[in-house]
Amino acid sequence: MSKPDGLLVDIAAAVEAEQSNQMALTVVVQGAVITGRLAPEAVWRRRVAEVLRDSDRLGAFSPVLEPPGEPSKEPEHLHFHVARILQGGYGIPTTGGMYRIAIADVGAWTLGDVGYTDS
Repeated sequence: MSKPDGLLVDIAAAVEAEQSNQMALTVVVQGAVITGRLAPEAVWRRRVAEVLRDSDRLGAFSPVLEPPGEPSKEPEHLHFHVARILQGGYGIPTTGGMYRIAIADVGAWTLGDVGYTDS
């Protein structure tokens, strides 16, 4: 999308305002289907920074991900946690990952976490 979907921006803003990580969402971005739960940006950044901090090879990058003091006014990105990229009948990774997606890049979306089967 060249212009971000206003309703999707409103959903992201509500996640930020409520500081909730319970909103399940599925998006299509350049043909990839990503499904999971949204997290507030600061929560997402802290968790990613924590994972990096615990890594011997990537610890130096941890400070870059620490949340800034003040959040942006209008969300420009979706911050997914426990998210999966759906590929055929599989979710990658099976345990869920952390994804940051520009709202302007979302071509389609639906509320809810789309399931898949491991058969």
